[in-house]
Amino acid sequence: MMNVKKSRFLGAVEQVGNALPHPAALFALFGLFTLFLSWMGTLLGWEGVHPASGETIGVVNLVSKEGLHRILLKMVDNYTGFAPLGIVMVAMLGIGIAESSGLIRAAINGMLLRAPRSAITFMVVFTGIISNMASDLGYILIIPLSGVIFHSLGRHPVAGMSAAFAGVSGGFSANLLIGTIDPLLAGLSTEAAHIIDPGYYVMPTANYYFMFVSTFVIAIAGTWVTRVFVEPRLGTYAGNVEREEISRLAPAEVRGLRRAGLLLLGFMALMAAGLIPDQGFLRGEDNSILHSPLLKGFISVLFIVAGSCGIVYGYAAGTYQRHEDVVKGMNNSFRGLISFLVLVFFAAQFVAWFKWSNLGILIAVKGAEGLQQANMGLIPLVLLFVVLSGFINMFMGSASAKWAIMGPVFIPMFMLMGYSPELSQVVFRIGDSVTNVISPMMSFFALIIVYYEKYDPGAGIGTLIATMLPYSVAFFVVWTLLLIVWILLGIPLGPEAGLFYPA
Repeated sequence: MMNVKKSRFLGAVEQVGNALPHPAALFALFGLFTLFLSWMGTLLGWEGVHPASGETIGVVNLVSKEGLHRILLKMVDNYTGFAPLGIVMVAMLGIGIAESSGLIRAAINGMLLRAPRSAITFMVVFTGIISNMASDLGYILIIPLSGVIFHSLGRHPVAGMSAAFAGVSGGFSANLLIGTIDPLLAGLSTEAAHIIDPGYYVMPTANYYFMFVSTFVIAIAGTWVTRVFVEPRLGTYAGNVEREEISRLAPAEVRGLRRAGLLLLGFMALMAAGLIPDQGFLRGEDNSILHSPLLKGFISVLFIVAGSCGIVYGYAAGTYQRHEDVVKGMNNSFRGLISFLVLVFFAAQFVAWFKWSNLGILIAVKGAEGLQQANMGLIPLVLLFVVLSGFINMFMGSASAKWAIMGPVFIPMFMLMGYSPELSQVVFRIGDSVTNVISPMMSFFALIIVYYEKYDPGAGIGTLIATMLPYSVAFFVVWTLLLIVWILLGIPLGPEAGLFYPA
């Protein structure tokens, strides 16, 4: 009976969501509503005080002469400058070569022939989580690849993509190694801590112990949700997309994989030579690995590596005969992006207008102020802070932008209560991650819908939210409980990063 009720609830969520207009039209409506709110907010004098600068923030009226000029002059820049657009297009060029040559299919078959089928779901979620070390690789490669893997095993491909999306986006802050987001948030936390203690320094490794453990906890939780909720609800796939059967590799395919593998090892050796030495040629301007062009420009690296390995495989396996075959593979990779390119135009305008109007900042500031005024103990404060962070994540996509607003409020508050900046930072990171999978403001949300449409032409925003909602709830519960237990046991969050601050 309980499972029937859950299925009915998620079915209702999907039905309501899919009753909404097409995502492109919906983003257009969001944009128009933002213009209306910017006008109304100006008339009513909506404003707030920026906690970091003390500057008064008011709503910017976009329904004005200046606003109209800005909309017209920036419309093209909004579209071409929308971060996921260029990332997706460049990455798909390289992936298109690897896919059309047969490299990806052969690699999948080779992996599935050796991997225990009982561990596939865990591997998909786990791989999604650790892919965050490689910038946006998870969104571009892991998610669609997981759909192919599940489909080849006779399981619903949408379930595979959902499991991967849960790991990539819902488990965004967890990882086994320090990612690019860690030093960014640590720098903002240090500045916020200086409001109370000018000598305090938050290290990039501030949350490493907790996030290392979280990687396995979230992977297990994602595996459980996929098997208990998502796959039973989706049932057996009955679409028209043919699945790639798992079969032993032909000698030509084995030869191609070996040569592509040798080239990949060569790339890895080159990267190691550029990163390991103290003055390596691939290190960043500050001589660090985290700020190296290899990590910051990972999409370019992905294009070069995937494209090169695909070409080597194609000629070795015989799937490529002429250079025109390579170009054709890149052309074909763009065919599935048509709806994405249209949708992104409207999404980019809405995101830009929402930012220009200051509505997103005001929502974040007012929400943070309301929670600050509540006088409560640590555990209730942690719970509410996670909820607030998750709620604000529905309106603002950038983690650093949100933390730049919230950090100067919550870090001093936590410090005056006797709790460390590292603790407030990790609470924020949990809330900022768990609602990623159901937030339309998440940059790659539109792309995930396009992935779903490959196997389910009727998929829409409702389909995605209904499918991912169990992950969001489960991650919220499990991750928050892990943090509460961590606090009760008094375990440091990272190297020299305790829970308490001597107020």
